[in-house]
Amino acid sequence: MNRIEAPVQRPEGYERRWWILAVLCLSLLIIGVDNTILNVALPTLSRVLHATNSQLQWIVDAYVLVFASLLLTTGSLSDRFGRRSALALGLVVFGFGSVASAFAGTANLLTAARALMGVGGALIMPSTLSILTNVFPAEERGRAIGIWAGVSGLGIAIGPVVGGALLGHFWWGSVFLVNVPVVLVGLVAGRLIVPNTKDPSSPKVDPIGAILSVVGLVALVYGIIEVPSYGWGNGRILAAFALAVVVIGSFVAWELHTDHPMLKIQFFRNPRFTAASVGIMLVFFALFGSFFFVTQELQFILGYTPLQAGLRLAPIALVMAIAAPMSGRLVEKIGNKAMVSIGMGFAALGLAYLGTTTAGSGYGHIFMSLLFLGVGIGFAIAPATESIMGSLPIEKAGVGSAMNDTTRQVGGALGVAILGSVFSSAYIAGLAPALRSTPAVAAKAAGQSVGAALAQAQRLGGSAGQALEFAARTSFVHAMDRSLFVGAGFALLGALIALIWLPNRAVPLAADPDLLWEEEIDVVPAY
Repeated sequence: MNRIEAPVQRPEGYERRWWILAVLCLSLLIIGVDNTILNVALPTLSRVLHATNSQLQWIVDAYVLVFASLLLTTGSLSDRFGRRSALALGLVVFGFGSVASAFAGTANLLTAARALMGVGGALIMPSTLSILTNVFPAEERGRAIGIWAGVSGLGIAIGPVVGGALLGHFWWGSVFLVNVPVVLVGLVAGRLIVPNTKDPSSPKVDPIGAILSVVGLVALVYGIIEVPSYGWGNGRILAAFALAVVVIGSFVAWELHTDHPMLKIQFFRNPRFTAASVGIMLVFFALFGSFFFVTQELQFILGYTPLQAGLRLAPIALVMAIAAPMSGRLVEKIGNKAMVSIGMGFAALGLAYLGTTTAGSGYGHIFMSLLFLGVGIGFAIAPATESIMGSLPIEKAGVGSAMNDTTRQVGGALGVAILGSVFSSAYIAGLAPALRSTPAVAAKAAGQSVGAALAQAQRLGGSAGQALEFAARTSFVHAMDRSLFVGAGFALLGALIALIWLPNRAVPLAADPDLLWEEEIDVVPAY
């Protein structure tokens, strides 16, 4: 007698899954591009809007601050009310924020519009990953996340290229209006083919948890953002970090206490979830920290225009776009532990090689470093992201993707803050001898940045100007090298964490009903 096997239950939208992935990647692309496209427009904004250095900083940081602080809340709400609904709302808000930014008449209005874009971004990014997780079955999810991760990296790197090209032909508002067609396509296509999945248990909203998470993350991200300006020992910075510790600690206590938590703290008992989250943080620590220096090296030291510099950063995006999808296939053969460790090792090698730059090094040296970095980050980010998403119940995909995105933002901000602090101290120390013979006003300005130092050198002219220019260039390169070696150390730490704590493959668990989800759960490290 032949046994009749039950048909395999496929998730909603399975037949359209690759088209859905295309829509999600398109929506994700504008988030990645927007993170970097604005950087090349800052000099123009300074002239046209008469923005001060502080205002320019907040035009950039308002988006990051709002975006990072809302991720956990928006991810949780998308699980309850529907992930397609959250994506659509995010696209609408992001589109309105883009139009408002393009036509802002003052720096303060532009800052407010950028904050509105941050709200939209916080709805879009976790929704894309949570929809992907629900649409793709476990056996294809790693490959899909690899493509998702590749597009994420591609957006970050092509932003300066697109921004430079638009500024060369149109007015500065075009760097924001470029988002609008993408938003419209995403809205229409999303409505037609993306399923509106949600948590079937319909958990209660956790308003106290949401408020505590937002306040705690605002304090944490604000402190990190302001460190380069005020220093680690400044009272404002210490107060921000103290508030973050108290509020985030209260958030953890509340989530353990309430019967409908926004984020189950028990998830962190899973080494696959925790080690992968730390890995994602250190990946973006390396990526944003290195970009912070390489963009300045290309423009101030090698003399490229913003567009030329953006084009020369493109190799890292292309390599990441190839390496990230490839990692999904390699994981099937060697496992997550090996893949993330190898990726972080390559990233450390790229940072260390970039840290051997001299004042006479050309673009070829940077190019080789970018290749190592692109391979390493591409190899690490996809399996680490898949580990986070695969270690949570499928109905909690919104919270899981929000956690993934929060670690990205915090890691990137920490990379700029920590490596920027190391750089600042080394740069000032290296420049100090040359500033002794420089007029006080010029010396004070030159100590703020390499761009200011080169501008002062041009004003001084003659032998004094040449001496200051030489000192600024050599001090910048020396300080950058020192910072990048610190970054390489953090990347190696990420490789070590993955090697020790990240389980290589998922194993089933039936011991703890509270932690039983899907077929992918780990309770002990696999060595």
